[in-house]
Amino acid sequence: MLKLIGRRLLYLLPVLLAVSVLTFLVAALLPGDMAEVLLGDQATPETLAALRHDMGLDQPLLVRYFIWLSHVLQGDFGRSFRTGQTVLSAVAERLPISLELMLGAQLIGLSIGIPVAIICAVRQGSWFDRTMTGGAFGMLSVPSFLSAILLIWLFAVQFQILPATGYTPFSEDPWGNLRGFVLPALTLALGEWPVITRVLRSDMIATLQEDFIAMARAKGLKQSRILLVHALKPSSLTLVTVTGINIGRLIGGAVIVETIFAMPGIGRLLVTAIYSRDLMMLQGVVLLVASGFVMLNFIVDLLYATLDPRIRHGRG
Repeated sequence: MLKLIGRRLLYLLPVLLAVSVLTFLVAALLPGDMAEVLLGDQATPETLAALRHDMGLDQPLLVRYFIWLSHVLQGDFGRSFRTGQTVLSAVAERLPISLELMLGAQLIGLSIGIPVAIICAVRQGSWFDRTMTGGAFGMLSVPSFLSAILLIWLFAVQFQILPATGYTPFSEDPWGNLRGFVLPALTLALGEWPVITRVLRSDMIATLQEDFIAMARAKGLKQSRILLVHALKPSSLTLVTVTGINIGRLIGGAVIVETIFAMPGIGRLLVTAIYSRDLMMLQGVVLLVASGFVMLNFIVDLLYATLDPRIRHGRG
């Protein structure tokens, strides 16, 4: 296992380096003069030259990248030119909100997708299986912003049981905090559970036809134990991988959902940085989010190896 972790860490280094290069280029190659955008009507040749020098814009692109990377490696991700707030403090302030949103969405998606997948696998070809399979395909075609609007209309406007927008800190009102996260998390989960259901259903159907399942049935084990203990674990390998990949979908969906529901998370911070042309904030947030996604997939790889011993021993 230690050798596997060492190999995976070696693979991470070029990936993280590539992430840093792409992050820097995406922000550095934006059209327009950043100094002119920041100064606006107060721009003069002297102030423009001074600001370009302070921002390092008068340096070659490669030099600017290595200067920026050296600061990043020292833990300095930059400071917003608009607000003066450091990138790390802005991310630390908003990251818990986005994490709570994505965790809630993942839990709702798993709590819906796993039971539905198990029932569909056991009752393969039944009306329930066909209905849920068709419903899963239908939900995959619904964009998150449309789901958000429909949920707001149903639960906030018609029934008036959940707030439509806003965020309440957990320390101030735990119940209000959870109520505020229901609709945003459910919006993201509606796009997650169909993928979970489709993947786990296929693997469960294949697993239920294995000889060790027939042996478990011959021993007289309860159906619930066979499904939850003997069949679910070997069927979860692909599910674990898909769950890790779906984190990227959740991050992308959070940008839209946090904007619609007025939640001050990482997604909304990114949108604000883009509209205000806040270069340092944009670079820092994108780098931190992308690096976090890479690290989460690294953890998923280790979990995959824990579930399948063949991966640890190099035979899978």
